[in-house]
Amino acid sequence: MTVAGTQRISARATGVVGVAILCSRVLGLIREVVFAAMFGASRNMDAFLTAFRAPNMLRDLFAEGALSTAFVTTFSRRIATEGDRSAWDLASKVATLTVVFMSAISLLGVVFAPVLIDILAPGFPAEKAELTVVLTRIMFPFILLVSLAALVMGMLNARHVFGPPAMASAFFNLGSIIGGVTLCYWLDPQPDWRHPHFGERGLVGLSIATLIGGLLQLAVQLPSLRRVGFRFHPDFKWRDPGVRTILGMMGPAMIAASAVQVNVAVNSIFASGLGDGPIAWLNIAFRLMQLPLGIFGVAVATVTLPLVSRSAAVGNTSEFRSALAHSVRLVLLLTIPAAIGLIILAEPIIQLIYQHGRFTHEATIQTAAALRFYAIGLAGYSADKVLAPAFYALDKRHLPMFVSLTSIAVNFSLNWFFTFHLHLGHRGLALSTSLVAITNFFFLYSMMRHYTKRLETGAMLKTIGKLLLAGSVLAVICWVASSFFFMRYPHALAWQNLLVVLITIVCGAGAFFSATYLLHVAEVHDVVDLLQRRIGRGGSPEPPKGD
Repeated sequence: MTVAGTQRISARATGVVGVAILCSRVLGLIREVVFAAMFGASRNMDAFLTAFRAPNMLRDLFAEGALSTAFVTTFSRRIATEGDRSAWDLASKVATLTVVFMSAISLLGVVFAPVLIDILAPGFPAEKAELTVVLTRIMFPFILLVSLAALVMGMLNARHVFGPPAMASAFFNLGSIIGGVTLCYWLDPQPDWRHPHFGERGLVGLSIATLIGGLLQLAVQLPSLRRVGFRFHPDFKWRDPGVRTILGMMGPAMIAASAVQVNVAVNSIFASGLGDGPIAWLNIAFRLMQLPLGIFGVAVATVTLPLVSRSAAVGNTSEFRSALAHSVRLVLLLTIPAAIGLIILAEPIIQLIYQHGRFTHEATIQTAAALRFYAIGLAGYSADKVLAPAFYALDKRHLPMFVSLTSIAVNFSLNWFFTFHLHLGHRGLALSTSLVAITNFFFLYSMMRHYTKRLETGAMLKTIGKLLLAGSVLAVICWVASSFFFMRYPHALAWQNLLVVLITIVCGAGAFFSATYLLHVAEVHDVVDLLQRRIGRGGSPEPPKGD
């Protein structure tokens, strides 16, 4: 297989994953909108979000961070070197170990929930902290369900099955929405369903619905796993070299994958002392920033990791280097315009999506401020998702760990400086996260370039220059829409805002990608050529005889 061919396959797989993640992220936004309308940016919502942060942070650090990276790397290598039977045996051993270990972690989380909340939200008053502890204990078993779901996703990705596992998180959001709304009304009946005012019992319903969503995320992947040949059997023979390799990778991987989530937790600690609202503002802004991150950054990273793991396992350095460099450029192509759009259109987007029910205009303004600062680091954050796991394929597992440790210290220092010296409030917390993501990218890229000898840096710099030039066209279109509609008609109807936002996005994206095509950005030409070939085959499925 040629490198170019590999890149085209990656583009198709990335598209499949991107569409699936788009569905998930849209449902995630609907989930946030529904919950924000029910509870507002209030004391109760701060408690729920903080309670969910503990198991959710473990999910990102362990399940979808360390376990996923270490397992996919080792499992892909086992397939390439020892065959399918050996790989499936390894999967059963790791699945058994995951059930045992994460059950113990869930039990510890329930017991030590008060200690966790004291760490995550030291600024909460006693009553608010007690409510948060109750919700944490309900939701902590979520980490067991989502760890198994991440393990199944890793197996399917290594077998080149990307769509169903990427779509699984959509079922988490679906279960959370339907279950949350149903349980809220059941546990906390409302005298007027048109103007509900949910309290603490409604939050219990949301917490139980989180477990329902986690169970669905696991269950919907199992039919696909069975089709690719996996049959689970409990296996406690954990002295397998593959298990030892995974466990050896997981320590550094947990630290390496922890940077963003630990930094978010540190942000929460600072935000807990800023009064009611900042935690919800930051959470919603971060959720919106994760929409393009998931569609583009996570999608590219998901497809890239199995490929570079196999390339490294068989010693194909040229393919490893080319695929990784291509993936980084593709991420920048997709996330730079998204960042520009979020920065300029932050307020109308949040107003359109969230400003309903108890979510006020003031909350929109404050959330938009956080989103603008988060968006500054979107491209760096997405590129980190691609670069960090590639070090494990090269068996350089400690390097991302050192970068992450450094970033945590830098983030804490920046938070302190922006909050207490520049008095930027929650905006400073978002800005520090972005600056850390960009710094991480420079460190990771420099080290990867050192170990691969070259990483097509010249091509990347030229691509960035072209993307910024094309991005200026996008920025002008977004600025015109903001200045001549949203500022002049702040009280326009929702459908009018929606229409203008959609027109702006379509026109801006069309102008941006047209500009990149004219500027000869290679990745855009690859996608156009791929579409032309597919359209050509669609019109003429069989080549003429003699060809």
